Amino acid sequence: MHEVNINKIDLNLLLLLDRLLTERHITRAATSLNMSQPALSRALARLRKIFNDPLLVRTSQGYDLSARAKQIQPELGEILIALESLVQQPVFDPAADNGLIKVTGLDLELALYLPQLMQRMRERAPGMHLEIVKQEDDSFAMLDRNDVHFSLSGLEPSASTGTLHRILLDNMSAVCLMSRNHPLADQPLTPENYANAAHGLVSITGRGPGYMDRVLEKIGMQREVILRLSSFMAVADFCETTDLVFTLPQRLAERIAADRELCLRRLPAELQQPSVKFYFYWHTRHHHDPRMIWIREQIAEIAQALPGFKPV
Repeated sequence: MHEVNINKIDLNLLLLLDRLLTERHITRAATSLNMSQPALSRALARLRKIFNDPLLVRTSQGYDLSARAKQIQPELGEILIALESLVQQPVFDPAADNGLIKVTGLDLELALYLPQLMQRMRERAPGMHLEIVKQEDDSFAMLDRNDVHFSLSGLEPSASTGTLHRILLDNMSAVCLMSRNHPLADQPLTPENYANAAHGLVSITGRGPGYMDRVLEKIGMQREVILRLSSFMAVADFCETTDLVFTLPQRLAERIAADRELCLRRLPAELQQPSVKFYFYWHTRHHHDPRMIWIREQIAEIAQALPGFKPV
């Protein structure tokens, strides 16, 4: 039995063989392949050795296919079509897609962008599904484990970012959120009365100080955090009827204050920091996936349409 090590077969030879079997003529096949006749003759010799068969045989009327070649030809055509399909860029049709997209992030941050994404999916990709996955302490680890496809976060990964990609979704300043009846609602905010106020804090991890504690520490001040929350969704309820002050990214604060007895105040100039940036992260394993590219395009368009979006 003639055995062949497939690792030693040049796949280009299969393309040449297909043309030879179609043309049944070395010169015509060489011309159509834009190669010389001697080069194609050498390729045919290699093919004959691989298949242990003449493949093309001379007759009084030219070349004809051997019995083995006639058996090979239809199978070869199917194989080449399959190989071409394998390496072709997949065509993505959102209207026909029924894939599942998993996203993690904090509740209110997701609420700013994901409902509009869901609206687009229902209109343009009605078979596609969206799942919001509860965020762990480190959403970047969730991306690395392939627990989710995307993470919406205002944080920067602490480890190497070589496997992560991102787009900027939003860029906003921090503001103070308080009851309209708060003593500071109608007077200028200073570092002193800000630090002396009772504060609420939304903490992702539930540990350590907030970033405003570090800002105050730099100017020799400190504040008292009376309430820690793990979610933004309850901020209005705690803030509206108490003297608690929350310091939040502006768009989140505006969303919380809508239709509530709350007001937004600018931080004192001495405490103002660079804008808070929100990013849409994904792992490199999904960077070229057409479905994920489509999702990224949708979320980028949503972000760019937001009032006050300032790409950096």
